[in-house]
Amino acid sequence: MQTLAQNLTSQGVNASLTQLIHTLANTSKEISHAVRHGALAGVLGATEQENVQGETQKKLDVITNDMLKDALKGDDTVRGLASEEEDHIVEVGEKGDYLVCFDPLDGSSNIDINSLVGTIFSVLPAPEGELSESSFLQAGRKQVAAGYVLYGPSTMLALTTGQGVQLFTLNPETNEYLLTTEAMNISKDTGEFAINMSNQRFWEAPMQTYISDLLLGSIGPREKAFNMRWIAAMVGDVHRVLSRGGIFTYPTDNKNPQKPYKLRLMYEANPMSFLVEQAGGKASTGYETIMDIQPEEIHQRVAVILGSANEVDACLSYHELDYSEEPQL
Repeated sequence: MQTLAQNLTSQGVNASLTQLIHTLANTSKEISHAVRHGALAGVLGATEQENVQGETQKKLDVITNDMLKDALKGDDTVRGLASEEEDHIVEVGEKGDYLVCFDPLDGSSNIDINSLVGTIFSVLPAPEGELSESSFLQAGRKQVAAGYVLYGPSTMLALTTGQGVQLFTLNPETNEYLLTTEAMNISKDTGEFAINMSNQRFWEAPMQTYISDLLLGSIGPREKAFNMRWIAAMVGDVHRVLSRGGIFTYPTDNKNPQKPYKLRLMYEANPMSFLVEQAGGKASTGYETIMDIQPEEIHQRVAVILGSANEVDACLSYHELDYSEEPQL
């Protein structure tokens, strides 16, 4: 099996980006160690702090954010970083080639029940000139690398540098990432969907109708039985989609009119969309392709519909219909 280093060399990834990927990968090994020790290391539970999103931070949110921030500060390829747990961008160096956006511990609500969590990252080219928030506001198409690390029964790294998606598994004996899937490929059709059904009454009419038709199974207009899966961690749900197909969505809702979207564009939706497209899938908000969105601020939120290409197209077809005369649920 190829090591991560060998795989990056075989792809012709340049030395600067290779160094940064190794920094992220090596830090994920430390995070994996911390996650696995859980209560034994006193890292479970919540803090008394809230992040910029207004969400109560878990202890591991803070710990993993600091681990990544410290590691990236020590990497001279990095110009700056943006994190879910940081109110503002963080300037790292004066001459780095890259900007890194990350969610240090996606699905942190799962920590205390020993369920799946992960780290999501996006790498952008650093523009010339003075660093500011606007330096980060690049469409997802500008990404030069993206990936996630899933901390589960085994620790796995899914990575793209624009040459497909490779999956690596951390060997606990050698502490090295080894290539276990050379090219992840999302099937075009699927019989699985992932969505938070507790929000059904708050969705827009297109998503209401789409999910209702899926639930009708073989007796409904889709004439096909579907299964629902929901992990409550984007990294886990997207990993399932990459591994065996499916559609994952966190759609627009009116539960809180000031926050109609859940997922963050820069460090959740964009990197996951890059991975999904590189594996043959599609990613949309329901109305536009995610990676074509011009960001307006680093913590911007968007609706997300991604996964098997034909099923995403089926979902989008509902969004093209006129529901103006139908009763709103």
